[in-house]
Amino acid sequence: MITGASAGIGVAAARRLARAGLKVVLVARRLDRLQRLADEIQTAGGDVQVLVADLSRESERVRVHETAPDADVLVNNAGFGWYGYGCNMPWDVAGSMIRVNVEALVHLTLLYLPVMRRRGFGHVVNVGSIAGSMPNQGVTVYSATKAFADAFTTSLYRELRGTGVHISIVRPGPVSTEFYALARERQAGMPVPAERFAISAERVADCIWSVLCRPRRVAFVPGYLWLTRWVEPYFDWFIDRLGPLLLRRAARAPQP
Repeated sequence: MITGASAGIGVAAARRLARAGLKVVLVARRLDRLQRLADEIQTAGGDVQVLVADLSRESERVRVHETAPDADVLVNNAGFGWYGYGCNMPWDVAGSMIRVNVEALVHLTLLYLPVMRRRGFGHVVNVGSIAGSMPNQGVTVYSATKAFADAFTTSLYRELRGTGVHISIVRPGPVSTEFYALARERQAGMPVPAERFAISAERVADCIWSVLCRPRRVAFVPGYLWLTRWVEPYFDWFIDRLGPLLLRRAARAPQP
């Protein structure tokens, strides 16, 4: 099961896992996009199921689980971002982000883990971000949601050791998806400077497949980003000074 499967990392992950022979269940709000992806996967010989759901709603998450209760793999990919001064972030945007980035991830994980535990196998892959371990200016709530995903994954990883059930978090850097366009378009949002360094969604999908084949708690994309775990503890003083400058520069940039 892949959430947020109508765009970006979700689409790339669906293609990658279907190509590897897994039946994929696509979950997102936009039926037209899901159906196009499903047709593509079926044409290539893959097995696919489409579930339209708004994962910000608890009842919709329960319905997804009741419709497809036996998933061996859950990829919690659904989420969105916003860039700008935290004090300018509208509550409806912040609240929706928390419901999708945090509540949906936790709820779906807790719905599927008991079944995986009873069977003695299964894998949950949470799509995080280096922003979770490097909280930066402009992505206040987003960074907090990804830090939550880091802590949630780590705790469950330690609980599940020896059970045959795995949980992992993939921490990509900037990824070339519609994330950046949507971050700009949301109320009071701004352009995200990191967009210029973005990697392809396919590289993240390859990493998701890698952790399914070789389970581990955390994987970085690109791999050299493991160095970021040392950046915050040792260079936070530098980030404290540079970060505000980057945010002010983004605020002055002309809006497209």
